[in-house]
Amino acid sequence: MRVGYSLEQCWHRVPGGTATAAVEVARVLPGLRRDIELVGFSGRHRGEPQGAFRPPINVRQLPLAGALLYEASMRLNVPRVESATGRVDLVHCTTIIPFASKAKMVATVHDLAFLKYPQFFSRRGNSVFRRSLNILLERAEVLLCSSLATLNDCQDFGFSSDRLRHVPLGVGAALVTSTREQIAGRYSLPDEYLLFVGTLEPRKNLGRLLEALKIMGDDAPDLVVVGAGGWGEIPDSSSLGDEIKSRVHFTGFVQPGDLGALYRFAEVLCYPSLMEGFGLPILEAMSFGTPVVTSRGSSTEEVAGGAAVLVDPLNAENIAHAVLEAIKRRPELSRSGLQRAAEMTWQATAQKTAEVYGQVVS
Repeated sequence: MRVGYSLEQCWHRVPGGTATAAVEVARVLPGLRRDIELVGFSGRHRGEPQGAFRPPINVRQLPLAGALLYEASMRLNVPRVESATGRVDLVHCTTIIPFASKAKMVATVHDLAFLKYPQFFSRRGNSVFRRSLNILLERAEVLLCSSLATLNDCQDFGFSSDRLRHVPLGVGAALVTSTREQIAGRYSLPDEYLLFVGTLEPRKNLGRLLEALKIMGDDAPDLVVVGAGGWGEIPDSSSLGDEIKSRVHFTGFVQPGDLGALYRFAEVLCYPSLMEGFGLPILEAMSFGTPVVTSRGSSTEEVAGGAAVLVDPLNAENIAHAVLEAIKRRPELSRSGLQRAAEMTWQATAQKTAEVYGQVVS
């Protein structure tokens, strides 16, 4: 079975979790199923993606890229995937963006946040995502949903249950290439710190986390914020006074080895997002034995699987109390988090993905 496998998001300015998931499945699946040939495709790009997002399979290029490729695919139904890949039995669109093809189509949908929180997206982004979802409603044989929360949202939108599959994401082997001292020196960090990981965009709820840091005062360590700049109005520590400004450290994007070290040496991962399609940082932190504080409801509670302290993401005081609780319960939460992470593997994600391919093609 030849499967055209989209990897355009690996070249995005902020590749994010959609690229991580696509890369990890492409890394694992060929070793699990020798009867499936993944044929990667993307738009035409001059350079390589950032190291962590370099595809592990060969990628063939379509003549357009980025926004132009997306618009041509959705509006004009060109260029066809097959013009780059040759004949395929199936096209897997690994994000919500549908690509032009005559083959059967499956797509991975991580979240429908643009429907629930349209104010957190640009006008163009809302338009692209809504048109994409409508095309998938017409064209896709099956949607792979990374959480039950997303699956339910897709069903509410109009997809019948027989066209939806729950395919959770996973977490890989721990990667740490730096010592505590090296990480502290490289990013000018204190010995103890709280950690936030994610693209800096409004739905990540960083503003309320900064408010919680102010409420905690000297009872909590400094906060390290890891993530590339995203979009929208991003709060900064300066609005909360000099005492908080000096306690927040922005690192920007970091490579996987450094990120692993930042997870491992953190006191708590603070992830009070308003909405996620999955929430990979939750599992990543747990795989290092780091306690997690995350939001009640949506997919984050689902992914945490009972191994995190849950909060009301709209209540900064609740977030503050939860962080202090997680610090006190560190040994217990570390053990339960490691167990939860061990249950969630990319091998399982790839196997479920391959099963969907077989069902659709047959």
